[in-house]
Amino acid sequence: MDSGTHTLVLDIGKSNAKLVLFNAEGDVLARRVQANASVEADGYTALGTEALRAWLLDAMPTLPERRQIGRIGITTHGAAFCAIGEHGLALPPMDYEWDGYGSWRERYTALLDGFEVTGSPQLPLGLNAGLQLYWLQQNRPQDWARLRHWLPYPQYWAWWLTGAVANEATSLGCHTHLWQPARNAFAPWAVRQGLTERFAPLRLAHETLGPLRPELATALGLPAGCQVHVGLHDSNACLARHLHALPGASVVSTGTWTVIMAPGVPADTLTLDPLRDQLFNQSIEGKPVPTARFMGGREFAHLCHGADPALATERALHEVLEAGWLALPGSDAGPNTLFGQAGEIVRGDQPMGVAPQVVPLHLRPALAALYCAMMTTRILLDLLPPALRAHAPQGDDASVVILEGPLADNPAYAAALSALLAPLAVVRSQDEVEGTARGAWLSTRWAMPPHGRDAYASVPPPAAPVVQRLQERFRRWSTVADDALV
Repeated sequence: MDSGTHTLVLDIGKSNAKLVLFNAEGDVLARRVQANASVEADGYTALGTEALRAWLLDAMPTLPERRQIGRIGITTHGAAFCAIGEHGLALPPMDYEWDGYGSWRERYTALLDGFEVTGSPQLPLGLNAGLQLYWLQQNRPQDWARLRHWLPYPQYWAWWLTGAVANEATSLGCHTHLWQPARNAFAPWAVRQGLTERFAPLRLAHETLGPLRPELATALGLPAGCQVHVGLHDSNACLARHLHALPGASVVSTGTWTVIMAPGVPADTLTLDPLRDQLFNQSIEGKPVPTARFMGGREFAHLCHGADPALATERALHEVLEAGWLALPGSDAGPNTLFGQAGEIVRGDQPMGVAPQVVPLHLRPALAALYCAMMTTRILLDLLPPALRAHAPQGDDASVVILEGPLADNPAYAAALSALLAPLAVVRSQDEVEGTARGAWLSTRWAMPPHGRDAYASVPPPAAPVVQRLQERFRRWSTVADDALV
């Protein structure tokens, strides 16, 4: 094989960081995984970049055939920005789960442009990265004065590899309040506040940023001509892998967050509700994408309450339905709470409290799957035009829902979702590689889409009586949940 045909993907999630080595055909040759932990900085919780750098320096030289690596693609979680000074990081990057903003949050909120401008809801913790930057500007003026560039997290790692700086829209448009998705430009309030003065020039995610720094190439045993791409936000990497194969399909990407994206729905036809964590993301192509999400992975784990997730079988789902178990959304979906948190558990008409322990151990995972499927369905119905749900024309990408991530392999979730979304067609990605890594690999060869419709397998709904029971249960769930979702 010719030199330079392999691609190395750096995939940094909130819980784990991964190195995935691909050959030219997209087969995985090697994988390295490292747990990702936050650290305490001076006055806030920060991302553990120092430990990640040390891991990369140790792990990259262990990769096989690394002299054949010609490209590096990068994807990371959002809501993270890095301040670059004269000699590297000027400040440790803030962890979006830190919540020490106090009264500064109100002052920040008073400055913002409306949701109609930024397409970004007000989120709890530091999930609006604009709040992180504003707080640092106001509380660390001396540090602020010495920083040279603000970089989103993928572009920080691209800078670490190349020494070149860039900004990129999928991260800037990731519920930051800093961006106008419809105009592909910075939000006016961020410009007025001076937050954008040190942002690096804007580049496209799939562009080549530059070669590895020579000293780093030598230390890692990689070719000096290895090219690093700009990089992108992880949810948009998941979306990118499907944009060529089924460009109008909706994507349900599951993990810590369940993210639902509807690129086939024109943005100007929707009125999104920020209190339901609906927002506009920016695709790898720079287009606004109607999006909504909830912390499905965490809610699933919460409702399992220690039970083995493998117990979420279709048979267990049938038992849950027979016994009348339901988990309803929590009643507080305000701007400082996470949307979609599970609340009261009921059995038939009987309230059972909020503790998952009231559910038999062997049924908790199926109940958790049912709850996540109902939340996913409700979110999709908010995003998709009613006419599409009613008619679902065959052969139209817009009538297809692509399921990927851990819940795609959960039999109870997949069956319930297929039943609840009928007559829309639910398909499962057949790619064994996680969507973030595959999307980042694809971003390094954007002109050469590798996958077609044969990369998906149909998820058939269960038997008609079960479908009817699920849809009846969902109607009841929706009626009760409406008050919680306002």
